[in-house]
Amino acid sequence: MQSLWEATCNMPSFDPLPGDIRTDALVIGAGMAGILTAYLLQSWGRKTVLLEANRVCGGVTKGTTAKVTSQHNLIYAKLMETIGLRAARQYTDANERAVEGYRSLIRANGIDCEWEEQSAYLYSVKDAALLQKEAAAAKKLGIAAQVTDRIGGLPFAVKAALRFENQAQFHPLKFAAALLKDLTVYEQTRVTELKDQEAVTDRGSVFAKDIVFATHYPFVNVPGFYFARLHQERSYVLALRDAPKVEGMALGIDSPSYSFRNSGDYLLLGGAGHRTGENQAGGRYEELRRQAKAWYPDAKEAYYWSAQDGITPDAVPYIGRYSSSRPHWYVAAGFQKWGMTSSMVAARTIAEMITGKANDGAGVFSPQRLHVAASAKVLAEDTGKAVSNLAKEIFKAPPQALLDVLPGKSGIVDYEGEKVGVYRNEEGDCFYVTTRCPHLGCQLAFNPDERTWECPCHGSRFDYRGKLLDGPAQTDITLVFAEEA
Repeated sequence: MQSLWEATCNMPSFDPLPGDIRTDALVIGAGMAGILTAYLLQSWGRKTVLLEANRVCGGVTKGTTAKVTSQHNLIYAKLMETIGLRAARQYTDANERAVEGYRSLIRANGIDCEWEEQSAYLYSVKDAALLQKEAAAAKKLGIAAQVTDRIGGLPFAVKAALRFENQAQFHPLKFAAALLKDLTVYEQTRVTELKDQEAVTDRGSVFAKDIVFATHYPFVNVPGFYFARLHQERSYVLALRDAPKVEGMALGIDSPSYSFRNSGDYLLLGGAGHRTGENQAGGRYEELRRQAKAWYPDAKEAYYWSAQDGITPDAVPYIGRYSSSRPHWYVAAGFQKWGMTSSMVAARTIAEMITGKANDGAGVFSPQRLHVAASAKVLAEDTGKAVSNLAKEIFKAPPQALLDVLPGKSGIVDYEGEKVGVYRNEEGDCFYVTTRCPHLGCQLAFNPDERTWECPCHGSRFDYRGKLLDGPAQTDITLVFAEEA
């Protein structure tokens, strides 16, 4: 499983941290948000170090659909109703500036990253009312939004579509690779502990005046308590050859929702999303393949991949000070499936706060905010999920017999008196792992589409051998036993 971006860009590699060092600023996490933050800080005169636990852009950034847009689903009418006009305008202005920020940076540095100016569309095949409401809100906030009744190249008619002009798409890894050339980066260096202005890693310590968490999901539980106000979701993408060109970038607001955009000779078809840890039945890629076959019978699948996104209760990212008790820590998280634009918002906001170019605080994005009206429903759902899955760990059902676990499937079995998770591959080999998430103890569930164990509470993921793939967990789960057929 490889994304189109990975297949068409050789990313640079970097040595691990050589030992204890000192710097002005430390950025933890070398995805798009971390790279942009480090780049801006370095450009504005702060000596900056970028740490990555694995490989640069090896997480969410390699799985994005790479839309750079201020059109974030049905967001603006909701923001105006729940957090007010002033805060909604802050959100709007920050994301409009983010699109221009990419445009200016690419032009100034001559970066060849397949940047294409495009219109962004939201569409519905059922009803125009929500799109008309969103258009009215967007216009009130200063966005030139238009409602139309067609999107060229879609394989079906739409009832209505909302168009934002002057948006863009690009190749995220080619862009990131260009910025990395000027940065001090250490790979294969995992931060295991934070002590105020010291980051302890498995390779040595980094002492920094300011520390930025750009790890997608904050891994320090206290202070901050992000685990109580952030969950994760997965979505899936196919890259198709020999499919027609689609006008602009399109996202459906109906259920199920599908997204479309071209990249060179490929059409990217996305959708089939779910909360992380809630795909035991599988079939997400097959859902997309059925739709691709129906809509584009002559197209051929070239690549397929998935991505993970952090979701906040009020639909606004957390960008700013990590906690009032840690004035030198900063966080960028909860990008709501709009990680490319939000990465630029986060980088500019945090870099301005650190260098004194902006007043203290991050306005609408402040992690210390509390938008009760916008957050209550989602907070209640997230809390319920966490309680439910912690209970599963305590009150497990009786284990299955190993013979009941078919090739390509998983189950909870009894192994030497202990209940463990087992995955049997197509060759019949079995891999037994512990299924208690090392983050906060939730019961892991198996995702057969990706052969991963996933946490429904907070979104940590592990491969079938127990290796950590996504945080907030910081350690592997135990591979108890591997048995060849």
